[in-house]
Amino acid sequence: MTSLRKLGSSDLEVFPLALGGNVFGWTADQEQSFAVLDAYTAAGGNFVDTADSYSAWVEGNKGGESETIIGKWIKERGNRSDVVIATKVSQHPDYRGLSAANIKAAADASLRRLGTDHIDLYYTHFDQPEVPVEEIIGALDELVRAGKVRHIAASNISAERLQESLDFSDREGLARYVALQPHYNLVSRDTYEGGLENVAERSGLAAVPYYALASGFLTGKYRPGATVDSARAQGAAKHLETERGHKVLTALDEVARAHDAEVATVALAWLAAQPTVTAPIASARTVEQLPALLGVAELRLTEEELGKLTRASA
Repeated sequence: MTSLRKLGSSDLEVFPLALGGNVFGWTADQEQSFAVLDAYTAAGGNFVDTADSYSAWVEGNKGGESETIIGKWIKERGNRSDVVIATKVSQHPDYRGLSAANIKAAADASLRRLGTDHIDLYYTHFDQPEVPVEEIIGALDELVRAGKVRHIAASNISAERLQESLDFSDREGLARYVALQPHYNLVSRDTYEGGLENVAERSGLAAVPYYALASGFLTGKYRPGATVDSARAQGAAKHLETERGHKVLTALDEVARAHDAEVATVALAWLAAQPTVTAPIASARTVEQLPALLGVAELRLTEEELGKLTRASA
């Protein structure tokens, strides 16, 4: 049985891989999504990440499709107490921004779609610097006190605003962020390392990185001359044009061969071994894509291997 990891200062214990729900209602229909969720939880997974805006970018969608699918799955399986659900506020077409009124209305809408009375981890999806942290934290604290949210977290926020938010919570005795969801992976380190990581480490926040596999690039399927059928192919393939991208793939291949492991598993294992990181987020459109992701729970890289990957990604 894979050991669960404590999420920052919260009482939540989570599997070392968070299952990304961005594909549910986008590249995975309800049946495929249920199959992926079933396989993930059967392997010991318990941490599902979504957002109220997933997947509003798809023609014909309104936003909330992912939450709705997850809600139906929870209802059919009767497993709400076994799953840690994280969702986010600020980007749903009908609930944009981080005003106090919007945060509370969006949370109620998410709860309806998820078919539950509480959200385990509620993120501000994108910070809105013109809204005072006092208003944002105040609204989130109300949700916690009402029992609608267990813990709060932030994503896409500057180190300065994150620190300001934490200081306000501490000063006023209000709900405090326990986690941070940064953009972070082997080909995008400066999006987290430095200021944000320092605040997280100093404040005991759990980092739950998104784009952990760089839109699929770090699965190793993107190679010179290869054509990949994916909605995210264009974004992933751009890393082939960089020296860093080639160096990282070479190092990943070497380490993967040494462990007889998938390239994606090694990329996630490097991320999971970084200071402050509790659980990288990765999504699977099909059940067949899951084993490479779930392998991060068991793969332990040596200090030499971690160093090799770190140097290649510098």
